[in-house]
Amino acid sequence: MSIEFNEHDVRLRAKLKEAFNPKSWHETKTHDSWAVFKVMSEMVEGFENLSKIGPCVTIFGSARTKPDNKYYKMAEEIAYLLTKRGFGVITGGGPGIMEAGNKGAHFSGGKSVGLNIDLPFEQSANPFIDPDKLMTFSYFFVRKLMFMKYSQGYITMPGGFGTLDEFFEAITLIQTNKMVRFPIALVGVDYWGGLIDWLKKSMLEEGNIKEEDLAIFKLVDSPEEAVAHIESFYQKYKLKPNF
Repeated sequence: MSIEFNEHDVRLRAKLKEAFNPKSWHETKTHDSWAVFKVMSEMVEGFENLSKIGPCVTIFGSARTKPDNKYYKMAEEIAYLLTKRGFGVITGGGPGIMEAGNKGAHFSGGKSVGLNIDLPFEQSANPFIDPDKLMTFSYFFVRKLMFMKYSQGYITMPGGFGTLDEFFEAITLIQTNKMVRFPIALVGVDYWGGLIDWLKKSMLEEGNIKEEDLAIFKLVDSPEEAVAHIESFYQKYKLKPNF
């Protein structure tokens, strides 16, 4: 019995082979040296493109969330409301919550930005990103830098490890004064409530975080609350997005 592989299978097998094929120490050093130039090019391109877009809020969440899910609909509404208030919307560019965020921004007539990532299984960009505002990165850390540098706030919807990674990195950088503070809304009391309880009962009681660290973000349960948290922060500091 013969097994036929389509073009996608062949590309995937080649990428996996490259990723897991052992290299000599010399090959590793040579590859790392040349990789610096690719990292630099991604950073320069990101800085040049995103600096022109203006103030944006990033929406994070699971790529697996379906359009009939309540959190998909909430993300879409949040994006719609944010863009009506002058903010652009940035997402990771993929499906699920990311698609919902770009969709809400698109149908409100606002700026819809997608920072996609090149993965072995080839995450495709959703169709609601502005054609001139789609970027694809090879390196997660460069992509994360762009989220941090060009976001005026984070909306963290229900998601998995990737969403937690972005959330905890942001609050860590703010906690350690490595990044200027900006508003972070954690959306979904039912979904995130257990995590917040654990932070209070374990981390806080053990003295590993302070009470004020929990004020870096706000747990909300509706699109209106999420957008109000972003707006109130900038009203407090007398800053506004560029319309």
